[in-house]
Amino acid sequence: MRFNIIKTDGNARAGFIETSRGAISTPAFIPVGTQGAVKAISPDELKDLGAEIILCNTYHLYLRPGHETISSLGGIHQFMNWDRTILTDSGGFQVFSLSALRKIEENGVHFRSHIDGSMHFIGPKEAMEIQSLLGSDIAMTFDECTPYPSSYEYTLKSLELTIRWARRCKEFISSEFVVRSSGSLITQNSKLKTQSLFGIIQGGMYKDLRKRSIEGLVEIGFDGYAVGGLSVGEPKEEMHGMIYFTAPLLPADKPRYLMGIGDLKDILIGVDAGFDMFDCVMPTRNARNGTLFTSRGKISIKREEFKSDRGPLDPDCGCCTCRNYSRGYLRHIFLSKEILSMRLNTIHNLHFYFNFFRNMRKFIIKGKFVEFKSRWEAIL
Repeated sequence: MRFNIIKTDGNARAGFIETSRGAISTPAFIPVGTQGAVKAISPDELKDLGAEIILCNTYHLYLRPGHETISSLGGIHQFMNWDRTILTDSGGFQVFSLSALRKIEENGVHFRSHIDGSMHFIGPKEAMEIQSLLGSDIAMTFDECTPYPSSYEYTLKSLELTIRWARRCKEFISSEFVVRSSGSLITQNSKLKTQSLFGIIQGGMYKDLRKRSIEGLVEIGFDGYAVGGLSVGEPKEEMHGMIYFTAPLLPADKPRYLMGIGDLKDILIGVDAGFDMFDCVMPTRNARNGTLFTSRGKISIKREEFKSDRGPLDPDCGCCTCRNYSRGYLRHIFLSKEILSMRLNTIHNLHFYFNFFRNMRKFIIKGKFVEFKSRWEAIL
């Protein structure tokens, strides 16, 4: 993987991440395909909208259908018919957020499946093996996502464990190893050797611990650096403060990934601080719930005022939803619970997000990011 910055405007950066499957323009929005599918939309439609990278979830794909099954079917790209870049998260966040029963130990975490209650174990070694067999282009280290709020003592202990796990992930990805796939043993897994690996910064809301986490991961050395443990219940002011604090401490020549941040106001803060990558379910989840993003702000399509509205959802939008369907029709099929409603709303929201990022990038390149940020903050 290569990362090139072509323009900076203040701390905002425009550049490219190049993988063997193509270039990703940054700042980049990453749609979430948790279980190997971005909900309500096909891979071909995602390409038409301009998606260059998607995120798949290690925890969910490990539990169902299983990473070995996906490997036997050609890997995650062939499995879901997506020939562009795929990033897999390590499963750490889901282990800690979805499992009602878990036990943390030095080598990893024992947890109960949210699907059938069965017990499982994932640690650094297992997270790397799973992501290897999935065959993603960018893998993430296994981490403990510190809950909010957490005491200083707990957060310190947690981040030290996360750093030790990160070191094991790096050692594992750099060494020869043996994994079992479809009943046969494989030595020196070639897929893992071509994967890029990002480290995940933790440290809660404590600036000295965030700095300590960054220093520990930079000492190990990764292809990119992600900030996790934000947007987990803390006040916006604290989150924004931590975004501005952490970004300049990260290596300038590596991609900076702000995990799980999808609110457009927060994205503007993240880009202003110097982050390059963002992922979130917000545009797709909101679409399914009838909340749509427009050039005039968010609207709820179920509102009575749209019942007889012949106009497009957003007069300034060129997506197929806005070109072909009225607000009145979109309201009707949403209230009727038609599957088409989820699809048309999702197409529109993702088009809006991709267009937002494309325009933001153009303004950075022109040296006018402050103008872009101010205009959209007034709308949002």
